[in-house]
Amino acid sequence: MKIKDLDFRVYIPNEKINNRVEELAEQITWDFRGKSPVLVGVLNGCFMFLSDLVKEIDLDIEICFTKYSSYQSTESSGKVIELIGFDNVIEGKDVIIIEDIVDTGLTMGHLLKQIKNFSPKSVKVAALLYKPEALKHEAKIDYLGFEIKNKFVVGYGLDYDGFGRNLKDIYILNNNDNPGTTEVG
Repeated sequence: MKIKDLDFRVYIPNEKINNRVEELAEQITWDFRGKSPVLVGVLNGCFMFLSDLVKEIDLDIEICFTKYSSYQSTESSGKVIELIGFDNVIEGKDVIIIEDIVDTGLTMGHLLKQIKNFSPKSVKVAALLYKPEALKHEAKIDYLGFEIKNKFVVGYGLDYDGFGRNLKDIYILNNNDNPGTTEVG
């Protein structure tokens, strides 16, 4: 599949994504039974993951969004820019941050610092993808979809220069040699 000037191939098919999202939702439902957590979606990439996840969570939940950016084209810029903040809807509440991908950990670290300023009761992190080889800043992920190699991916909310977010599968650059995936629970 060609997106702009790059060739991609299927990396994680939608069926596998859906199965893992259902498992994560079951775990969140169990862990937060009797509670009403606030899910904080990190835009833009989380929108498909968050949408599918909340349909499977059997709890009363609130949803809010924030937007940070640390990417330019296919690489992290090394700087975090807050584009949309959030209000005090999380004060004194159980919070679950919903992130599409954690790679360097820069955005997640910045976001966790910001959230603590609002005095939430608890904070957990759910991420669809995690690149441990790219990690430069500590990032604890409580609910993880897939651990992947440090390769550029697109689809299921992730983009390449704004394109590819709408793809139901996750794709990887075609020139990457056998990157593999590892499911984590």
